[in-house]
Amino acid sequence: MACWNPNIEMMSKEDLDILQLKLLKELVDRAYDRSPLYRERMDEKGVKPDDIMTLDDLSKLPFMSKKDLRDYQPERLFMAGKRDIIRYHASSGTTGKPTIVGYTKKDIETWSESLARALTSAGLGADDIVQVANTYGLFTGGLGFHYAAEKIGAAVVPASTGNTDRQLQMINDLGVTVMAATPSYMIYVGEVAEKMGIDLRKSTLKTGLLGGEPWSDKMRERIQSQFGVRGINCFGASELYGPSWTECDEQCGIHIWRDIAIFEIIDPKTGDKASPGERGELVITMLQKEAFPIIRYRMGDITVMDEEKCACGRSHPRMMRISGRVDDMLIIRGINVFPSQVEHCLHTNPEVGNEFQIVVDRKGALDDMLVKVELKPEAFTDNILELNALRERITSRLKNSLNVGAKVELVPTGSLPRFEGKARRVMDRRDI
Repeated sequence: MACWNPNIEMMSKEDLDILQLKLLKELVDRAYDRSPLYRERMDEKGVKPDDIMTLDDLSKLPFMSKKDLRDYQPERLFMAGKRDIIRYHASSGTTGKPTIVGYTKKDIETWSESLARALTSAGLGADDIVQVANTYGLFTGGLGFHYAAEKIGAAVVPASTGNTDRQLQMINDLGVTVMAATPSYMIYVGEVAEKMGIDLRKSTLKTGLLGGEPWSDKMRERIQSQFGVRGINCFGASELYGPSWTECDEQCGIHIWRDIAIFEIIDPKTGDKASPGERGELVITMLQKEAFPIIRYRMGDITVMDEEKCACGRSHPRMMRISGRVDDMLIIRGINVFPSQVEHCLHTNPEVGNEFQIVVDRKGALDDMLVKVELKPEAFTDNILELNALRERITSRLKNSLNVGAKVELVPTGSLPRFEGKARRVMDRRDI
């Protein structure tokens, strides 16, 4: 098993505990001394830096939220001065006002180091040609994969998003082996390839670094079987660094480097720490960030952590696939529904294509959920009886999976909107 930094990646849990506590204490000291907002929050909670004596003392610290990043930066939040900031990025703003993120030179180096370890653990190296089909610019995806791929010695094709015909041409002309993209764009590339008569399974492209939006194991299976591309799950966010962690070759969870971050799982309602192996809301503390503090930052993602040693030999914990978000969770007639649940259920039907859309309305006092489902070309037919039977089957499976009824509309391939970046699969019209 290849390692980029074996001294850290293969460190024992005991040594990682010692290192992580040292870094946590340094972070809290820095935040209390340099961030007016975080000092105020600590004082309000009655906690001082000297109170952090063990890793369990992390729970004494106040939570942070995206609202803090939107409302108080840079003056009250940043720990670094303007002369120390060498780059700014911004979040997509899909859940509100975009958050501005600053980076020092060391922040950029730590970000690249984290992702270099991750890419190496996934089997990538100097022999690879990485086509980055994530957006370059304020979004962190493009430059994140770009810097890390160069760091491990791979060649980089800075394609950015869109211009799909050219993307396919570059794969063919340059012998591209890896593409970094959102899962929905990877599927779209595959669909365009099929229309152009290109069989990606016979191309040099073997690995997709996929993240930036929710996706399921069923979607991964489809990408791997339909296009012959191994799908590696990636995770990150602009306020953390950007894409920073991936699965290793074992593909059994995303390794989180303990010298770079602490991942907690809490009950989203009470804020209490979840029991080991229990699913809950993800809370992140970034141990080495210099520009501004990310301490007990509530991500809103729902997941679970596996603390057991991985088969690859690394003792760093693994984050399992995100099942949804606290803030994009739909509540339909009192039932919690995640788009990823809908996607997983739909993809158990072989006739279903790659795209779907959830439309939620309120009819009187009741919620009404419609799921528009694209069928594969060979599955869409003029035979009304066959379509009705398929729709009834999908409707029944959705009800059994979600515990709530949904109407189903079957549409031909290409009917639903495509997005070059993150797919937008939910249209909630109850407040319109």
